[in-house]
Amino acid sequence: MANYYVYIMTNRTHVLYIGITNNLARRVAEHQEGVVRGFTQKYHLARLVYFEPFHDVRDAIAREKQLKGWRREKKINLIESSNPKWSDLSKDAS
Repeated sequence: MANYYVYIMTNRTHVLYIGITNNLARRVAEHQEGVVRGFTQKYHLARLVYFEPFHDVRDAIAREKQLKGWRREKKINLIESSNPKWSDLSKDAS
């Protein structure tokens, strides 16, 4: 079982947020409930559209940094490669 996750949240206008967590279900719920102050709360980023599991936190951090460095188009292609309809995957996060 994975211990860490890199994830992408979005909203209806496809604003993107990339984060890392050790508890995906809890973190997504925090975003959806609006308790995470800042960028995700401001843009109502409540839909989980992509996540990757990792066993080692260093690998997860490296992947998060890699994704954050990508152009928007490449991030969208990544999401659409596994989730072409941009469905909310939060039920899969539990």
